[in-house]
Amino acid sequence: MAEMTIRRFGIFSVAKVYALLMFVFGLIFGVIYGLFFIIFGAAMSAMGGQNEALGGVGSIVMGVAFIVGIPIFYGVLGFIMGIITALIYNFTAGLVGGIKFELEGVTPSYAPPPPPRQWSASPYPSGP
Repeated sequence: MAEMTIRRFGIFSVAKVYALLMFVFGLIFGVIYGLFFIIFGAAMSAMGGQNEALGGVGSIVMGVAFIVGIPIFYGVLGFIMGIITALIYNFTAGLVGGIKFELEGVTPSYAPPPPPRQWSASPYPSGP
C-alpha cells in the first residue's frame, strides 16, 4: 500500500466538476418544481373564467422558466462554489499538510502470456 497526500487541487477543474454536479441537481429540482407549476397552472386554467385562465398561463410560464432557469442558476452557483472550495482547500492544505490516503495495487486476475522465444537455427543439418 502506498500512502499519498493531496497537497492541492486545480481550481478550475474542481469548479467544472462542481458546476456539472450542481447543474444535474438543478435539472432534477427544476423539472420537479416546473412540472408542479405547470400542472397547477393547467388546473387553474381549466377552472374557467378569464382571471383564472390568466393566472394559469402565468403559472405555466413560471414552470417552464423553472425547468430552464434553475439548472443554469445551479450550474453557475456550483462553478463559483467550486472555485471558493478549491481555494480554501489549497490554503488550508498549505497550513496543515493536506489529506492523506492509501492506495493499494490491484493484481490482474489472469496470468500474463509467456515471454516470446528467440528464433534459432535448427541444430540438425539439412539433408543432401
